[in-house]
Amino acid sequence: MARPARTKDYQEAIRRSGLTIYDPVVVGDPGLWIPAPELEQLLNAGLGGLDLARLPLRTRSKVVKQVVAKTLGYPIPTSFRKTQPRFPGQNFDTYVQKSNNLQIWNEEIAPTRRYVIIGVNASDRVTCVRAISGDTLSLLDTTGTLTQKYQARLTQGPTAVELVTRSDTDTLPFRRQTRERRRIIDSAPTDPPTMEALLPIQEVFDRLKPLVGETFRDSGILRERNRGGTLHELACRALGYAAYADNGQFPDIRHQLLEVKLQTSPTIDLGLVRPDSKELLDINQVGGEQIRHCDVRYAVFLGSTDGSTVTLSGLIITTGEGFFSRFSLFGGKVLNKKLQIRLPRSFFHV
Repeated sequence: MARPARTKDYQEAIRRSGLTIYDPVVVGDPGLWIPAPELEQLLNAGLGGLDLARLPLRTRSKVVKQVVAKTLGYPIPTSFRKTQPRFPGQNFDTYVQKSNNLQIWNEEIAPTRRYVIIGVNASDRVTCVRAISGDTLSLLDTTGTLTQKYQARLTQGPTAVELVTRSDTDTLPFRRQTRERRRIIDSAPTDPPTMEALLPIQEVFDRLKPLVGETFRDSGILRERNRGGTLHELACRALGYAAYADNGQFPDIRHQLLEVKLQTSPTIDLGLVRPDSKELLDINQVGGEQIRHCDVRYAVFLGSTDGSTVTLSGLIITTGEGFFSRFSLFGGKVLNKKLQIRLPRSFFHV
């Protein structure tokens, strides 16, 4: 089945398929699996403005799930089973949030599950819907009470720039690549990857290594992703993009299957999924092949800061598959069955 050209085409494909929300869909299926960005667009269009006023909590939850099912093209079940997640076919749970205190009961965050978080205003109308992975959701936790966060230790190598893996993984899209220069200027960094624009890891390395020695303003925010905002802009420009974009999804530069990290300390936070995991990534198929987490490329920039200016001093690039051939794994584990995550005020304003 051809990949839908527009988000509404997913609705029609699912409607024609006769599937229910409980029927499995292969991750990355080009016609039936809805990647997170498109899922978010569909649900914003279908739920935006939905009036939930005066509804008891359990009724409100049921009404939301009914509208979600209808919006995606599924038949509305007569009753919703108590499955984990609630929408197994597309692997996501729904949470309706009037406050910024997200509570997840009796289960841990699943790193590859999607979490559809539906914001409502004081009048109980839906204002915005976010669809993010469990791994991304885990980054919002500031209490250290999530089940397990993978971390790696960074050590300085003999040279300022290192290409750990000189070729990409043996996944089909990378095997098919040629040496011809890819044109990506007309694409956005957040666009889905395509065969025509995917740069080989060697060229990613060649384009990014001139950034070593660059300086930029330190935002003063300790969280790596926010501190890396300016770095992401530099990386996008170096790769050939006309404009910077970041939608908070993994990997940062989705169009190149590239995760960008800024390290001013030796501890690399990796979230809930190991870089070398062979689990399927929530992303479209590329060249007819489904991308795995281990196929993602990592650009780890070493830097120092005096509190106002960050100076880039090194760069290490590797595939997820080869990540632990360069970095050593360590980290702790904290178990907690009730997770409370305070969503940032900007969560529904990306």
